[in-house]
Amino acid sequence: MKAYNPKQWLQILVFVQKNDTIIRLAPLLAVTFIYTLGVAYFELEYLKLSQQSWVKNIPVMHGLLSFVISLLLVFRTNTAYDRWWEGRKHLGSLVNNSRNLAIKIAAMVPNDDQKTRTFFRESIPKYAFVLKDHLQDEQTQLSLDEEEHPEFDSLVPHNHVPNQVAYLMIKKVQNLYEKGTISGDQFIILNGELASFTDICGACERIKNTPIPFSYSSFIKKFILLYVLSLPLGYVFSLGYYAAPIVTFIFYVLASLELIAEEIEEPFGTDPNDLPMGKIAKNIKKHVAELL
Repeated sequence: MKAYNPKQWLQILVFVQKNDTIIRLAPLLAVTFIYTLGVAYFELEYLKLSQQSWVKNIPVMHGLLSFVISLLLVFRTNTAYDRWWEGRKHLGSLVNNSRNLAIKIAAMVPNDDQKTRTFFRESIPKYAFVLKDHLQDEQTQLSLDEEEHPEFDSLVPHNHVPNQVAYLMIKKVQNLYEKGTISGDQFIILNGELASFTDICGACERIKNTPIPFSYSSFIKKFILLYVLSLPLGYVFSLGYYAAPIVTFIFYVLASLELIAEEIEEPFGTDPNDLPMGKIAKNIKKHVAELL
């Protein structure tokens, strides 16, 4: 995730990075520009339709559709950002729960029991790291796919590594209770903290495995494409060849909104604007080490 100062307007406006939408859309922008020039030449120079009023009325349709496409894109971006922000809240909960568990272990386990303290000092941040790898794994993304993927069985020894780490931690707490190191009330408290880890994992998997419905995303892309392809048909007669840069800019704005929504709707990936799961896991490791 890229960190920046939102108050530095000039730096934000001037700085261009490789993941900017204008770079990713450059080939399509060039095609749109050439296409608009071709339509302008064909209508103005070859067909000479400038005197036919029915063609000049085509922009009326665009005026009506612009309201519809704006509503669709607003809903699209808001929905994607909600998924991104929900994922950030769950990772924030993971940080807080990791700290709470470490604090309780530090208070409940005797200082001379260094073996137990070392175990939790390693296992608590380990859960954050394996959760990151689990959410960024292709197998997790395809867990709800209708097709079978037997190739993963030979690659991953444990299909759900976070569950394995959580199992080891709850087993350790159970052993502490059986040996009398902690009381029954303390066991219940620690069990609740450990259960929250699995709840967070399940919530993140829900975001990961249930993307925006395909038909909705496909419709918006087709709508943007058809809308932009029809723009030169009417605006050529009022703008002439200047319609080429204007139509290209309109396509850049509409397609950029869709690209941004695509990137942030899956917040656990490795894109520059995805959540910094690696940094969060390192912070958990640092804080837990300080407590234990």
